[in-house]
Amino acid sequence: MFFCPLRRAMRLGTTRRESTPREVPRRAFRRALGAGVLGLLAAWLTAGPPARAAAPQLVIEDNDFLGPGGSDQQSIIPLLFNPAVRVLGFTVVTGDGWENQESAHLRRFLDIIGRGDVPVADGAVYPLINSVPMMRLREQQYGVIPWKGAWGGIGSIDGTPATQPPLPDLKEGAPAQRPIDDSAALFLIRQVHNHPHQVTIVAAGPLTNLALAIRIDPTFAATAKQLVFMGGLLDTSMKSLTGNVDFASDFNMIFDPEAAHITLTAPWPSITVVGNVSNDLMMTRDYLKRITQKKTKMTDYIGTYYDPLPMWDELATAIAADPGLITSSIDAYMDIDISKGPQYGHAVVWPDATAPRAMGVRKVRIVQSVDAGRFLATFLHEAQSDIHPSHAFPRP
Repeated sequence: MFFCPLRRAMRLGTTRRESTPREVPRRAFRRALGAGVLGLLAAWLTAGPPARAAAPQLVIEDNDFLGPGGSDQQSIIPLLFNPAVRVLGFTVVTGDGWENQESAHLRRFLDIIGRGDVPVADGAVYPLINSVPMMRLREQQYGVIPWKGAWGGIGSIDGTPATQPPLPDLKEGAPAQRPIDDSAALFLIRQVHNHPHQVTIVAAGPLTNLALAIRIDPTFAATAKQLVFMGGLLDTSMKSLTGNVDFASDFNMIFDPEAAHITLTAPWPSITVVGNVSNDLMMTRDYLKRITQKKTKMTDYIGTYYDPLPMWDELATAIAADPGLITSSIDAYMDIDISKGPQYGHAVVWPDATAPRAMGVRKVRIVQSVDAGRFLATFLHEAQSDIHPSHAFPRP
């Protein structure tokens, strides 16, 4: 039989021939490309799918939004201009001012800075038990309360009406935005249950709205993510002698002590207290000049209604947005004195060994120091921010 090597090779599918000089680099390229694809595939399988961007932190701020300008109004800036935060809404409570005026000032500020999309829910007009006549009697018995908010400010309580007066004309103009239909307490409950264990509540005024939400819905506090509040000042008697007596007055607790007690003994997953430390950071004229170097509607507003006071509420909202600002803290049990005496509305703390746990007191994190430089730098940047449409969210 005639043996043909070529025919045999064809039959076996192993035909071989010499490569031309042009084909050699092509084959090397194909081999390299195949190895590269295999390498990329192996790397993808090892690494897994690409990481998703972190979801924004959900926040509701409850405050006594005295205005125009000042710490109460400026407290919204660290929330609205932090891209890592989504503000579900603002809830309003009587405290530094009457509730109807505070709500109007807040809504007008939101109009000015182009954030009329954020819901505002009107809340409690009066404390749970405290009243103008009761505060007047308390001053007669135990001494003058330096700051009385809506009930006399830094002046006398004698001419204060016992009921909320009609809304006056606003210096900055009337708001276009209207409050939503829900009351503050119902809005808080609804949002917490819409986003269980995700919503941070920042309280920078009296805690009446939160206490009402807790009493309406006992699961409210436990269904939130955390509470951060401005108040709970400690050692205020000595501070009133050695410093500014107004700055040593724990007004948010004094105005509605029963609400504070109900709120602090509710089952929040965690509570952060921004108290004494908030007195250490002032909105000075030099700092204001730095803010107003950039001309925007917001910096014009801040400059026009400047108030040289500590940045109490701005620090509370900044800590809620960025807990990394805290450089030291201490854990302790805390409650508010609701006995009708000279310490009515003052914070009380205990270590583990002596806390009356059977009375429902809960452990809180008391902020002792913060990164002041980073806070001031960040607030400066946020206060000068231009409005960005990507920050807008639809109403819940």
